Amino acid sequence: MSGFAPRPTGPVAALKAYDPGHDLPALRARAAPAALAELGSNENPLGPPPAVLDALHRLPVAEVFRYPDPLGLALRRSLAARLDVDPSMIALGNGSHELLMLLAQCFVAPGDEVVFSEFGFAVFPIGTAAVGATPVRVPALPRAGDAPRGHDLAALAAAVGPGARLVFVANPNNPTGTWFTRDALREFLRTIDPRVPVVVDEAYHEYVDDPAVGSAVELLAAFPNLVVTRTFSKGYGLAGLRVGYAVGDPATIDVLNRLRESFNVNAVALELARIALDDPGHLERVRAFNRDQRARLAAGLAARGLFVHPSMTNFVLVDFDRPAAPIEARWLARGVVVRPMGGYGLPTCLRISVGAVAENDRLLAHLDEALS
Repeated sequence: MSGFAPRPTGPVAALKAYDPGHDLPALRARAAPAALAELGSNENPLGPPPAVLDALHRLPVAEVFRYPDPLGLALRRSLAARLDVDPSMIALGNGSHELLMLLAQCFVAPGDEVVFSEFGFAVFPIGTAAVGATPVRVPALPRAGDAPRGHDLAALAAAVGPGARLVFVANPNNPTGTWFTRDALREFLRTIDPRVPVVVDEAYHEYVDDPAVGSAVELLAAFPNLVVTRTFSKGYGLAGLRVGYAVGDPATIDVLNRLRESFNVNAVALELARIALDDPGHLERVRAFNRDQRARLAAGLAARGLFVHPSMTNFVLVDFDRPAAPIEARWLARGVVVRPMGGYGLPTCLRISVGAVAENDRLLAHLDEALS
């Protein structure tokens, strides 16, 4: 041991790292094969389209020792065609996490305000703290009867004052699973100073069933200050490859590209994400499976008198109305991994991903034991 103790300065000194909930590689190393039901990370249990796996086995070796396309042009063109936008409106990232951090770095200075909702995605406050900005955390809608904890768009709009330089919202939201309609988003955007960028994170867009939700991408032409972030990690089943993208006005995307790391998306990820886009049938199978199993999980939990937040994602947030840590520990002892929510300020809740049928069976089979 050298005894060296690094001394970070500025905003980094108070910054806390992203908390994944559990050290899954360590849990896997200690467990027997197939001994874990991994229901804490919101992964797609069906994985990517078969064509992606076929292509993975046929990738030329040059994809490993040659640098990837720094512009990711083939993937951006495929995305542009799918979204009906120009490729100049798309920036690629090492997951949408990187892009959310970049947006804060590009448009916010120390002391500026960043507005986001209570119980919003964890990267929103991390990106804010990393640039020394002031977080304006707006209380979410309270849980009342069947009404879940969702974004209070009116309160968020009221919180965007003269010091605000960025607004983060998520639709649907992680970890609550809640959502708002396209019309509600349009009205919200009309109230925001057009000089303030508004970022709508749509990481779970592929799981949305309600056509009234639509997508913020449809509003880009009317609101140049709007930026939409998405990922291939969820619906497309490519979480291990880390591919995300941002869609926005070309001037905004140009600023992101000035700071974006060189070759930030690797060659394998660029090619396999492009192939995944070409199999809409697989995505529909993923959506149907998720819809069925999400309803099954929610019904099994609600049958025990638990409050299950309505969800348009591949997870459900469950409120046990008592400290959830002992419940989580009992499930973990049986090899069922769910996501603790204490770090989000929801100590009575657990987030449960929609897993494979056998994983969901296992969680429900040990539900009464966990509740005991």
